[in-house]
Amino acid sequence: MLVYENTKAGLLDDVLNDRLVAEIKKGHADQGLAVGSDSEVRSWENSFQYVYKVLASSDIPDDAGIAVEFKIPLTSRRVDLIISGYDEAGNANAIIVELKQWEGESTQAVAHKDGIIETYLGNDIRETTHPCYQAWSYTQFLEDFNQYIQETPVDLHPIAYLHNYEPEAREELEHEAYQQYTDEVPLFLRGEVAQLSAFLESKIQVGDGGEILQNIDASPLTPSKSLQDAILEMLEGNNEFTLIDSQKVVYEKALELAAQSQQDDQKRVLIVEGGPGTGKTVVAINILVELLQQDLTAQYVSKNSAPRDVYEQKLRGDMLVKDINHLFTGAGSYVDEEPNTLDALIADEAHRLNEKSNFFGHGENQIMEIINAAQFSVFFIDETQRVHIKDIGSIDEIEKHAAELGAEVTKRSLTSQLRCAGSEDYIDWLEDVLDIRELAVPMEEDVKYDVRVFDSPQELHDAIEARNEDGRLSRVVAGYCWDWEKESKPDAESMDITIGDYERSWNLEANDPWAIAEGSVDQVGCIHTSQGLEFDYVGVIIGDDLRYEDGELVTDHEARASADRSVHGMKKMTKERPDDARELADEIIKNTYRTLMTRGMKGCYIYCCDDDLQEYMRSRVAEITSGDATVELPQ
Repeated sequence: MLVYENTKAGLLDDVLNDRLVAEIKKGHADQGLAVGSDSEVRSWENSFQYVYKVLASSDIPDDAGIAVEFKIPLTSRRVDLIISGYDEAGNANAIIVELKQWEGESTQAVAHKDGIIETYLGNDIRETTHPCYQAWSYTQFLEDFNQYIQETPVDLHPIAYLHNYEPEAREELEHEAYQQYTDEVPLFLRGEVAQLSAFLESKIQVGDGGEILQNIDASPLTPSKSLQDAILEMLEGNNEFTLIDSQKVVYEKALELAAQSQQDDQKRVLIVEGGPGTGKTVVAINILVELLQQDLTAQYVSKNSAPRDVYEQKLRGDMLVKDINHLFTGAGSYVDEEPNTLDALIADEAHRLNEKSNFFGHGENQIMEIINAAQFSVFFIDETQRVHIKDIGSIDEIEKHAAELGAEVTKRSLTSQLRCAGSEDYIDWLEDVLDIRELAVPMEEDVKYDVRVFDSPQELHDAIEARNEDGRLSRVVAGYCWDWEKESKPDAESMDITIGDYERSWNLEANDPWAIAEGSVDQVGCIHTSQGLEFDYVGVIIGDDLRYEDGELVTDHEARASADRSVHGMKKMTKERPDDARELADEIIKNTYRTLMTRGMKGCYIYCCDDDLQEYMRSRVAEITSGDATVELPQ
């Protein structure tokens, strides 16, 4: 989407006469886009003074095309600057420019994370994406989805220009961890106006009057053949993505509805209900891959980043250069999309969707935005996994917005239980234990699932580590009842969770997603790093937000950590609507533990901080299993 479009001469004139910022703001308003923060507006004023110097000193033609704040379709991202034109041989070129105001003194490489660097942002030192990675990823997306770029073809040239960055600190930006990006994306720093001008002149000798940019903006979105081939190759032969029983039925129905929407232009919505372990994400990934094979533009959407990160990693395999992360996006990416921009959106973990997308404080309702943006949308949902005060995802809410947008609704269910040793009895038992839903019929025999209560968190962790060492992916998770003090810094020496002599760190950030990172078995994960994922065995530490008092389960949102945003606003609600607050706290806390205690495919190990809850849980486990809490440790 073109927010500001001009030629080189027109841009120089707007900067010289202090009109550029006003024109960019007008472009946002004309396109119905939010303008952004005050700091972003100041960055335009600052950065384009340097852009002015580069363009004014270069010999690229005055009628070369210019786009500022070009919004990339299907994402919440915008390219700072694009310059277009032709070289002497008549080849169409577009230069993708990422502008930064960083300074070298506050910038430091983060070697253990792919494309992540640390610098001063928002009044603090923070981790962010490397500018070369940003420019490269924008280019990758346009090449993968823009039909005009694929067919013309247009050569895209990503670059990064850090006009305040001291060259003597270049080694942080060019650390070997970023080589795959810096090899492809030239980096220009403070004092390198001449070098940057020379680069522009090497690509653009003939102006296009902005025609290339207009064609890019107007182009249909179609997945490229190379993207189709790459992602299909990753899926084929991967048994983890094989569909069975009701999964195959839902998959075929989704393809049928997507095809119908292409034929008759009728907007359609498919709602898929499925409990823990029914394979919602596996079906979602298969639908995504097949729709791409059919030349349809599709994306996988989830509010929680953990499943996106893990499944992207599993699909990528050993790829280093070709990236697919633009196929996996957050739920707040469609605030400003025009109706039916995409052929299909597949929303996983739809129970976690919010009202506000928090994109520049903009957005109305993520469910509405997804249905609006796509001709066909799929929502995978389990209403008993609402674990945040802002979670609004429900079947009623989806149906309401579908009706408002004129979409036909189809419902299907996933029933095959793949997690919890295939035991639906365990799910039923657990919901009764947590007082979510009463058992219709008492259990008459042992549940075929390894569920145990341990006397201490250390014994539980030892058992999980033993399972993990035995080749079974196993992790310890806990309710969010301990503060996370490290401020996003990977400090393995900082112990967040202390229970007697037991001390562990919350999930540390690493290059791999926490759920599958090699060292994460030593740590404790939270709901946000495990929801939507599965392990062979899961160990669950139940904190003081769930207790057993006078023969009843009692929830206590005040026992949650102050850093936990999932109950933020509960105190205010308690004062204004105490009954509603109590009911909502019960739902969120019980759903949290139901979600954590259904992450294991083969077993769930439990420790409760509350002594009475520990005894209650032990008595309930005895109802369904004759096992004890003894685990053979590997020799």
